Amino acid sequence: MPFREINSKMVEATVTPGQRLFSQRGAMLAYKGEVSFTPDLRGGQGGWMSMIGRRVANEATPLMTVEGSGTVLFGHGGHHVQVIELAGDTLYVEADRLLAFDGSLQQGTVFLGSQGGVMGMVRGQVSGQGLFTTSLKGHGAVAVMAHGGVFEVPITPQRPVHVDPQAYVAHHGDVRNKLSTALGWHDMVGRGSGEAFQLELSGSGSVYVQASEEKL
Repeated sequence: MPFREINSKMVEATVTPGQRLFSQRGAMLAYKGEVSFTPDLRGGQGGWMSMIGRRVANEATPLMTVEGSGTVLFGHGGHHVQVIELAGDTLYVEADRLLAFDGSLQQGTVFLGSQGGVMGMVRGQVSGQGLFTTSLKGHGAVAVMAHGGVFEVPITPQRPVHVDPQAYVAHHGDVRNKLSTALGWHDMVGRGSGEAFQLELSGSGSVYVQASEEKL
């Protein structure tokens, strides 16, 4: 595992020759050894289409490629950091909440409301929440950020989970997602939280929810 939790707001990553990590720009706090940090203009393994997805999601800065031999301390803005281990499955992470991840993981960009149709897109636009998440697949570790801590909520076929889009951090498993609204268009004006919008997650897996609706 390349990440070791130092405390609730900081992780230490081990960088070895021939392997690489990707991190959000500005996430490096300190490092030891011969380690280099370069902008990843190709958008990680997602290529230029991944960059377009992050542009649409208002993620203007590219990821940083971290290589060399040493250790790096990662953290950002004093936010809570959670390490999630992947064992061949796929993790979907809200783009702004991705702190760092194994370079061996296959990266892509996914529209969060894709299974909600055109109305899901419109509602996501109105809510002000990023429409695109980053998908990470394979064996490795991912460090994500959140406000006030992260709680993992199980999703079962008998019990779907409804999440405020602004509290959503990530999810994994065989899960379908759908953006919906509980209010009419006139009532939604000026509202962007869970009172107006809900992200429904159904199937088998789990969703990671932060303790605050505050956006990163």
